[in-house]
Amino acid sequence: MRHDLVTLNQWIDTGSRVLDLGCGEGVLLEHLVDNKSVRGLGVEIDADNITRCIAKGLNVIEQDLDNGLSNFADNSFDTVLLTQTLQAVRRPDYVLQEMLRVGKECIITFPNFGHWQVRLYLMLRGKMPVSKMMPYHWYDTPNIHFCTVKDFELLCKEQDIKILHRTVQAVQGIDEKIQKPHWYKKLWPNFLGAHAIYHVTR
Repeated sequence: MRHDLVTLNQWIDTGSRVLDLGCGEGVLLEHLVDNKSVRGLGVEIDADNITRCIAKGLNVIEQDLDNGLSNFADNSFDTVLLTQTLQAVRRPDYVLQEMLRVGKECIITFPNFGHWQVRLYLMLRGKMPVSKMMPYHWYDTPNIHFCTVKDFELLCKEQDIKILHRTVQAVQGIDEKIQKPHWYKKLWPNFLGAHAIYHVTR
């Protein structure tokens, strides 16, 4: 399981109601159902991923997040998840509002485009980086919005969203050596965090 999924696992209560938006192949949802006995539902737009989820015995529906979550009632879930998808939706602010309407708490993860390697790549080469962290060219990337830790926290402030927890994670290699003591998580999260993980509520 990805490192960010291991981290957010601790913020989800056993037996709770969980909505996993953009659930992909259902890796996280399957883990939560098997290990935390959650009552989980996945939302996914890709037909192949939906088929894989169903094969695992997961409850999943086909839906485009850009159209909102009007089919779900207010506070119908304890936790709503959006992992590595925020940057790929057309209106991240709208999706976030909808998440906080249908869920008491939300967990969001996204790649931090304010990371030092991205800045250095742009400064030295003058073009969008392609790496393990961001393995797409500018013309074929699913990422529509290039969000940073600072950007997300400003959005939360504008929308009166309370941040319960925040952590950032490194990429393999030099980042892990620099960040071994984990002091970077509080001191320079926007500069040294490759991936951001937020636990928020109203």
